[in-house]
Amino acid sequence: FSKDRANWLRWLFEAKKRYGLCVLDYIVTSNHIHLLVKDTRDGVITKSMQLIAGRSAQDYNNRKKRKGAYWEDRYHATAIENDKHLFQCIAYIDLNMVRAGVAAQPEDWIHSGYNEIQYPPERYRIIDQHALMLLSGCTNLTSLQLAHRQWVSSALKHSDDNKQQSYWSNSIAVGSEAYVKS
Repeated sequence: FSKDRANWLRWLFEAKKRYGLCVLDYIVTSNHIHLLVKDTRDGVITKSMQLIAGRSAQDYNNRKKRKGAYWEDRYHATAIENDKHLFQCIAYIDLNMVRAGVAAQPEDWIHSGYNEIQYPPERYRIIDQHALMLLSGCTNLTSLQLAHRQWVSSALKHSDDNKQQSYWSNSIAVGSEAYVKS
C-alpha cells in the first residue's frame, strides 16, 4: 500500500537524522526495497536497518491489528565499486518499476530516489546529494541531474539492463575483478 511505502520512507528519513545514514538512492516497491547507501562508520547501516524494518513493521501490524513477522528475510548487503558499477546500480534501482511493467518511466513511481534526485524537495530530503555529487564527480546539482538522466537513459536503451539482474541483490560485491577479490 502507498501509505506503507510512505511510512517506510519516513523511517528511512528518521534513520538518516538519527544515525547519519548516507543514502544515495532507493526505491520502495509493492513487495521489496532497494536501498543504496554509503558506509560512513561502524554500525550505522545495521542500526538504520533495524530502526526502519522494526518501526515500519510495528506500524503496519498496529494498523492491521495483527502480530507476527512482517519481513520474510533480513536485508542482504552488496558492496558496489565506486565507478561505472555505482552508476549502473543507480539506474538499475531507478528502473525497477519500469522493468516490472508498473511504470512507463522511472518518474512515474513516486516512492523512489529518481524523483528526489531530479526534483529535490525543499524539506525532508533523504538522498545525500553532496555525497552523490562527490562519488559521481559532479560539481553541482544540475550536472548530477544531467548525469543521472544519462545513466537511466543509457540503461533504458540496453535491453539487458531492463531485465532483472540478480547480481545486484544476491552478490557479496559488484565491480572489477580486483575489487570483488579484495
